[in-house]
Amino acid sequence: ELRHRASPWQRNLGYPLAMLGLLALTGISVLIVCFHVLELLLDDAAMPRGMQDASLGQASFSIFGSFGAALQVVLIFYLMVSSVVGFYSSPLFTGLLPERQDTPLTKIIGNCVSLLVLSSALPVFSRTLGITRFDLLGDFGRFNWLGNFYIVFLYNMGFAGLTTLCLVKRVSWAVQAELIRAFGEDR
Repeated sequence: ELRHRASPWQRNLGYPLAMLGLLALTGISVLIVCFHVLELLLDDAAMPRGMQDASLGQASFSIFGSFGAALQVVLIFYLMVSSVVGFYSSPLFTGLLPERQDTPLTKIIGNCVSLLVLSSALPVFSRTLGITRFDLLGDFGRFNWLGNFYIVFLYNMGFAGLTTLCLVKRVSWAVQAELIRAFGEDR
């Protein structure tokens, strides 16, 4: 119903651009993680340990300067939003979704706890994936398991593999459905 009420500009320009943007952000994040996996294999300095001296403002945290730092911010925001959407889309937590003007207090508390846990895990998540080396205000690199090569390597490989699998499945399924619909095989 919402698709039918959308303007032609929204349907023909807005939705495809939004989809291309999501595909581009997903592809860039997978490429960065794959590059980080290669760094892990070649250099021990790529491990997500804490920063020795925080030279905030003296040097860029990205090899691409300001553009790279802006890209990191966009990717971290994208990972945050996709984590929340993925969390609420999982079958185990769909019952936790708040309902307008009919949400009990226990459900509100559960949502607050869930969002707090997700937002607390985001700096460690983005640092472990190699998207950023910035520590924010907490020294998230002090966790002992961040120094374990096998855990970090498997975490990165799991993210890259599962994200690529979801991307290929989602895109190929949509293309397959459109081809079936275009050739009239759906009747």
